[in-house]
Amino acid sequence: MKKIILLFTLFSTTVFYCQEGKNKEQEKIIEEFLTNCAQKYNYNSRMSDWQNCLDNGLAKDSTIAYLWQQKAMPYFKARKYEIGMPSLDKAVKYNAERWQPYRGFMKCIFSKSYKDAIEDLEDCKKKFGNGYVMDHTYDFYIAISYLQLNEFEKAEKILQNYVDEIYQKRDKLEHPTAYFYLGISKFELKKFDEAIIIFDKALKIYPNFSDVKFYKAICLVRKNNIEEAKVLLKESEADYKLGYTLNEDNTIYETYPYQKKWDK
Repeated sequence: MKKIILLFTLFSTTVFYCQEGKNKEQEKIIEEFLTNCAQKYNYNSRMSDWQNCLDNGLAKDSTIAYLWQQKAMPYFKARKYEIGMPSLDKAVKYNAERWQPYRGFMKCIFSKSYKDAIEDLEDCKKKFGNGYVMDHTYDFYIAISYLQLNEFEKAEKILQNYVDEIYQKRDKLEHPTAYFYLGISKFELKKFDEAIIIFDKALKIYPNFSDVKFYKAICLVRKNNIEEAKVLLKESEADYKLGYTLNEDNTIYETYPYQKKWDK
């Protein structure tokens, strides 16, 4: 799995590089100031060196969206959202189709600006259609934002459509995270029987999904199935301690909505 993620990351970086260099001169700037300068430094320990490289590149051409995004990215990972957002806004200014969906994702998962995330992603849908960012549709992150704003019926409707779309249009694929959040929406609406059915679908795909087991256990408690809930809670904690939690790449940087961390 780690090898697959690494290959995908390298592929994605190559794709971004090709997309962002609008001409040979910009490609040279990206190579000189990102590939051969900034990326020689670990931004966790040498942030100023990373940023100086990119600033020097942008001094040559301030319209390269990818360099602006690369300035923003490490600040978000360091949870310095207000520092990173102006650079990300610049990336969107110079390449909205590529970076506005990403900004909507960052507002939802990183900076937790849910109303702003919805506004950004709804605008993306109008301009570009309901595309994908970080492995999910724009609607997926809109729905998560609605969950965080306690607008559970809106979230449920969007997530149900998303689950149906994955199954019908993606060659009958199913996604455990999509089922998790659909189950959460039903849980919040006190549709406990329906939530359990959805959580079971997630567990069929990902049997050790600790977060799903936790919320399924709560549903069982609400239905007075106390003993079954106790067993499931113990499984949830054990699975979590073995590393079986939400399988989204960015959980290493941020806690996702409703993610259960047993060490807290």
